[in-house]
Amino acid sequence: MGTGQGKSLTLNSAFRLGFTGALGVGLAILVMTALQSVATVIIYIGLALFLALGLEPIVQWFVDRKVPRSLSVLIVVVAFILIVVGVALLIAPAVISQIQTFVADLPGIVANLATTGWVTELEEQFTGAIDIDAVFANISEWASDPKNVLSLGGGVVSIGAGILSFLTGVIIVVILTIYFAVSMPTIRSAMFSLVAASSRPTVESVTEEVTRSIGRYVLGQVSLGVINGVCSAIFLTIIGAPLPALLAFVAFLASLIPLVGPITGAIIITASCLMVSPGLGITAGIYYLVYMQVEAYLLSPRIMNKAVDVPGALVIIAAIAGGTLGGVLGAVVAVPVAASALIIIRKVVVPAQAKK
Repeated sequence: MGTGQGKSLTLNSAFRLGFTGALGVGLAILVMTALQSVATVIIYIGLALFLALGLEPIVQWFVDRKVPRSLSVLIVVVAFILIVVGVALLIAPAVISQIQTFVADLPGIVANLATTGWVTELEEQFTGAIDIDAVFANISEWASDPKNVLSLGGGVVSIGAGILSFLTGVIIVVILTIYFAVSMPTIRSAMFSLVAASSRPTVESVTEEVTRSIGRYVLGQVSLGVINGVCSAIFLTIIGAPLPALLAFVAFLASLIPLVGPITGAIIITASCLMVSPGLGITAGIYYLVYMQVEAYLLSPRIMNKAVDVPGALVIIAAIAGGTLGGVLGAVVAVPVAASALIIIRKVVVPAQAKK
């Protein structure tokens, strides 16, 4: 009798355990699926909050001079939008024109590339194994058809859908940025109200330092990107590089990613110049080698001096990890996140451990 009851209880326990585990797995799958479905929305919210924190130091500058916060946000956001739209209108026509020219000249570029010295040497080394002339002839024939070039982007319909999605995302991010910038004090107050009164001063102090650090980082990184983009545009135009406006825009975007970004952008630009001529590629490579030294030892320490205090090794690890998890946006956000974590460790964890 006792043995039968023991077996019955064991079976019931196993059934309940299995059923509960299955429900837990199903719930986890459901949550993950839901997160994947709203991943784009989460990215929009994160980017808007990041931009709002970046604009906060400028907004606060106006607020400190007795300008109402709503008006301060309006001034800063309108100025930001005007700058972005102005730069886009200035660059977009040149970029579109240069892309059209590049697509039209692509067969000729491939043909000229086939006659360069290093290709000839490569053909001599692999004589009989690879027909270099046939390879370049096939590439030139493929590139001469605009439909093939468009297919790299998924076709006209896919490119149009991508542009429409991008514009929609920009509008959503701008609206969310304005909302976060206006309601930043309210958001902080609501967050602080959830913290115990005894811990509230510490949380407020840490939050203020984290917010200030992220804001300065965003402004500093954008400043470095603008400097790199403008200098690249001037230099690439002078040396006659292909697509100077587009490559300068690549330099600007790459500079938003700390440490690894400028190197990646320099490699892309140098490779693009190398396709035209070895001399042009070497010139571009030397320029970016010098520029990165100037940025690392002169510009970055001055601009980012008060922004973030993160060891160089941790910056590289954070940028690589962020890029792996969240692409370009993840790499951009990774460094201020790492800086925020260090601030929390220094202000909260270390003093707590010292009291034990």
